[in-house]
Amino acid sequence: MKFGIDLGGTKIEGVVLDEQGKVIERRRIPTEREKGYEHILQGIARVVSEMEEVTGLTAGHVGIGTPGTIDPPTGLMKNSNTVVLNGKPLGRDLERLIDKPLTLANDANCFAVAEALIGCVPEEAPDAKVVFGVILGTGTGGGVIIDGKIIGGAQGIGGEWGHTFLDHSGGHCYCGRIGCTEQIISGPALERYYLRMSGRSLTMREIVPRHRAGTDAAATRTIERFLHYFAKGIANIINVLDPDVVVLGGGLGNIEEVYTGGVPQVVDHLFNPRMGTRFLKPKLGDSAGVFGAALL
Repeated sequence: MKFGIDLGGTKIEGVVLDEQGKVIERRRIPTEREKGYEHILQGIARVVSEMEEVTGLTAGHVGIGTPGTIDPPTGLMKNSNTVVLNGKPLGRDLERLIDKPLTLANDANCFAVAEALIGCVPEEAPDAKVVFGVILGTGTGGGVIIDGKIIGGAQGIGGEWGHTFLDHSGGHCYCGRIGCTEQIISGPALERYYLRMSGRSLTMREIVPRHRAGTDAAATRTIERFLHYFAKGIANIINVLDPDVVVLGGGLGNIEEVYTGGVPQVVDHLFNPRMGTRFLKPKLGDSAGVFGAALL
């Protein structure tokens, strides 16, 4: 049995999977991050304990998916939008509290490994060796999976394409740099662009149908910007990593124009006359993060 915890900004979700990946138990509580670091630790311990009690099983190992990542040299959390985690020894503190060995990885890596091992990849590209999992939503993240294993990297930033440089028009990023991919093709970044073009504040859920109706020039410019820079950004990854498969997750990954309009543009930016990389839709939906944590 595999125990996993997905630590999100608003929820702590736990799952127990059997050897076939079937859900045995699932549990969810609010994160309540405003109550602080210790409260989050106690919430995680509570979910693990309740799943053990309900199933009658004892977790020998627990996988934890985190917002942000562990800095390998120090063991401290970094780059988390749940800022109370940053600078904290989350793994060490949880191991002492739960009294079990843990494996931690960031949420994008958990998404990627879940889709690579039990999601869309085994069904649609079973021979794939290299998989890049993409999160396109409130943020822009990614995870690298090679032969079924996460490539976290020497600094724990493997797959962090959201903070690779894309274009100066993205402006300043919270990470302190300018022109990051996340500041151009994330949902909030595109909504800010639409606001500048139109003077109206709309969500991407509202912008997309306006583009499709052909009645809003600013909406069409926003979608065209999204597709153009998505193609340039993901082409950089393909030029370096040359993955067999790219899995597109997150809310913006559900926009059909990404496949019909964005993917065909990728080849324009490749160091190759054709594109052999396959782009797949995820299978596991919102469950990917917690399933991936269990698979750690």
